[in-house]
Amino acid sequence: MAFSDVREYTHLTDEEVEAIGAELDEIRREVEASRGQADRDYILRTITLQRRLAAAGRITLFASFFPPAWLLGTALLGSAKILENMELGHNAMHGQWDWMNDPEIHSSNWEWDTTQPAEQWKHSHNYIHHQFTNVLGHDNDIGYGILRMSRDQKWHPVNLGQPVYNALLALFFEWGVALHDLDIEAIRKGEKDPELLKKQLKQIGNKVGKQSLKDYVMYPALTGPFFLQTLTANFTANIIRNIWTHGIIFCGHFPDGAVHFTEEELEDETRAEWYLRQMLGSANFNGGKLLHIMSGQLGYQIEHHLFPDLPSNRYAAISVKVKDLCARYDIPYTTGPLYKQYGQTLRTILKLSLPNRRTSDNPAPVPERAQRRLRDDQRPTRRSELGKWSGAASV
Repeated sequence: MAFSDVREYTHLTDEEVEAIGAELDEIRREVEASRGQADRDYILRTITLQRRLAAAGRITLFASFFPPAWLLGTALLGSAKILENMELGHNAMHGQWDWMNDPEIHSSNWEWDTTQPAEQWKHSHNYIHHQFTNVLGHDNDIGYGILRMSRDQKWHPVNLGQPVYNALLALFFEWGVALHDLDIEAIRKGEKDPELLKKQLKQIGNKVGKQSLKDYVMYPALTGPFFLQTLTANFTANIIRNIWTHGIIFCGHFPDGAVHFTEEELEDETRAEWYLRQMLGSANFNGGKLLHIMSGQLGYQIEHHLFPDLPSNRYAAISVKVKDLCARYDIPYTTGPLYKQYGQTLRTILKLSLPNRRTSDNPAPVPERAQRRLRDDQRPTRRSELGKWSGAASV
């Protein structure tokens, strides 16, 4: 099968791939067996912090006529929205806290503070994206239906506007996410079930109505004569949240080293090979504890894709074991500073706005350990195989 091309490049035998899968299964079992009070305390503290930030922001905006209060209230509210979307909502809907049997933070009950209905997010993200990570033609997170993020995607003159589209997507990211499960490509091709589309649009309309009423009518009205100032503060807080979540999410799959796959490479995929694809298709970024909390622990995107339903506060410890596993089997472990990962992502967006003939098709450098392995073994490697490793960077 086509996935063997990737395994040949990393010099992994079938037995080694299965051994990797067995080790990752063992990591999962260890974490599941050790979940307990410390994890419970962590998520409950985080929920309390988020609610206090939101309350502090809302209260401060009662003085929104005073510019410093407007700034402080907006910053507090924006931070609360980021924390709710990233560390709470996203992870709760993955079922990371279902083991607690607490209905308040169970994946079946959590409805997050954004315009996309939770039900649609759990389908487009938890199932489609996580099952078909970085698979062209399946994973709609590759460009969100409006951006060309791989040289294997056909270029169209409309792609020349990518820098503008990306800026707008960042500013209004929650609206792009709200439309995500509609599958814009299927709608374009006339393949979308009209009844399903009608149902989804109704769900989105209801959620948008509730969010708009809360942020742009109810809370501003509570501040009386300062309605307009509070409304603009709420709007700005949502923009702050949108820009942050867009940047964090895009850094997870588009920096140099993150690999794109084809549909053929899914054929007869084993669980161990699925693990390997998650590691190769994802990218981490480095940072301190606060950065990781505010990013929903998605600085550990590799670990999140390996174990999306394990508690997010465990990813840092899991990453130590995953990095060791990658080192022992010469598998690239893609990571770097946040600014570097985002810079590489922006470069890809800019370069892929042009047709392939206008940009270099030289692949990005092979990771250091893989280069050394190739030199030692003196194995010939086809350019097409190297290109698979360069992923989004082969532009």
